[in-house]
Amino acid sequence: MSGVGGGVWLVGAGPGDPELLTLKAVRVLGLADVVLHDDLVAPAILAHVRRGARIIAVGKRGGCASTPQSFIEQLLIREARAGRVVVRLKGGDPFVFGRGGEEVAVLRTAGIAVHVVSGVTSGIAAPAAAGIAVTQRGFAPGVAFVTGHVRDGGEGPDWRALAASGLTLVIYMGVAHCGAIARQLQDAGLAATTAAAIIENGTRPDQRVVRTTLGKMARAIAATGIGSPAIMVIGDVARAADAAIRVTRSA
Repeated sequence: MSGVGGGVWLVGAGPGDPELLTLKAVRVLGLADVVLHDDLVAPAILAHVRRGARIIAVGKRGGCASTPQSFIEQLLIREARAGRVVVRLKGGDPFVFGRGGEEVAVLRTAGIAVHVVSGVTSGIAAPAAAGIAVTQRGFAPGVAFVTGHVRDGGEGPDWRALAASGLTLVIYMGVAHCGAIARQLQDAGLAATTAAAIIENGTRPDQRVVRTTLGKMARAIAATGIGSPAIMVIGDVARAADAAIRVTRSA
């Protein structure tokens, strides 16, 4: 295909809003022979795939039945060895809780050329769509991106170190474990009154935002029915946003 190298392209589809897709992602999708996409990739994004290309859903969502990672990797290898331009289309950014690093390692071991197209990660875009700056002078010296979903037998985040850091905590895939996360952070010394926000379907038309505190977070999520996909933001920047001008998604 003219303008795009062969092998496998790991492409970030962004946080949900199709207009946040990068120009490079659009170009690569338009030249691909095969596209393997995650469950959260919007149909409007798949509309950029060229006519005649194969589109294969390989859904992966926390807490749900998912396509085995080994199957996805073997499919990528098979299609690339057949001489096709293959796109692995992932929500957000491939290298932010997207298993992109694992796929790169497997593909390179198999002798497959790999290219990466970064995407806008939901940990920045979803809070921004709710008017929350994850770093803001006077409120937080930085931000920590953390997963709230730990595989069986895996080691979870060091909540004590995070609670003491003074950083904004942006938690991916944490809604299902919000009660345990809130308890661990409070046990580690973070005040129950610490501001928190949960953004469901960030940047999309059906976005919902719940503003609460760390101590009330689990009850607020249960009461509103907020569910995955959602980003949790914990820290003073969530309170600062209450007084800020709301950010709109439409121009």
